[in-house]
Amino acid sequence: MEDSSAKSARPVPTCFFVTDGKGYVPTRLTRGPWGPSISGNYVGGLLARAVEREVDDVDLQPARLTVDLLRPVPLQPLQMHSSVVREGRRLRVVDAVMTQNDVTVARASALFLRRSEHTTVDTVWTSPVTMPAVPADPVMLAGDVPMVLQSYGRDPVAGSPGVGVTEWRHHGQKFVWLRETKLLVDDEPLSPFTRVVMAGDVTSSLTHWGTDGLEFINADYTITLSRLPEGVYIGLASMTHYSHAGVATGVATLFDEKGPIGSGMATALANPGFTPPPSIVST
Repeated sequence: MEDSSAKSARPVPTCFFVTDGKGYVPTRLTRGPWGPSISGNYVGGLLARAVEREVDDVDLQPARLTVDLLRPVPLQPLQMHSSVVREGRRLRVVDAVMTQNDVTVARASALFLRRSEHTTVDTVWTSPVTMPAVPADPVMLAGDVPMVLQSYGRDPVAGSPGVGVTEWRHHGQKFVWLRETKLLVDDEPLSPFTRVVMAGDVTSSLTHWGTDGLEFINADYTITLSRLPEGVYIGLASMTHYSHAGVATGVATLFDEKGPIGSGMATALANPGFTPPPSIVST
């Protein structure tokens, strides 16, 4: 039996994955809320990193990434494989696959579009949404807290720290601001694309959380971006939730501190029993 004092004395990892040859070893911080497996946001982050490394043209904008969460990803070493599927003058499509012991556990498809002059003066309708103000950083933060969250719902102005266990348990609109506190791989800085993809996994929790809590587990999520985020905080505002016969889909608008940047969408299956890790319930 492991001594609890020795466990608490272990150095806190500074990243979610450590490279080991051609593979990646997850640190203990990657454990998700659905059991002894890697959380979907870190799976998505690693897939985003893989597709981004296939694009060396700064004028190509990551416009869409779909992450398929094919099966639980154990807390074990994994491998990444990526390839360019289509390359044209104005776009590039990249696929990435995550494997463990030669079994595919997750995959992603990404679309990059070439930026150009935006000369149109037409006004196009969109659903108006206003985010709460970006929260102040916590004065103190435990070393093993993987992300800072501020959730809004019942209190749409001040909100409360941590995942919205009570704030989101109502039938109104829900919001969250979050930022990562750790690096994704070794000592690499987080790219804006990787940062927003990791945050985008929260789309499912935000949009599928109802008056009885979170009763759905997502099988995938998609991020669409009109531009890359600026700054370290990513915000999400729930827009829709539709469910029938145990199948649900939800959409959220993504924000940075300057305004909306795109959308998140998550499809999910009925699966009661969600228990958020203590490290993200209250920060």
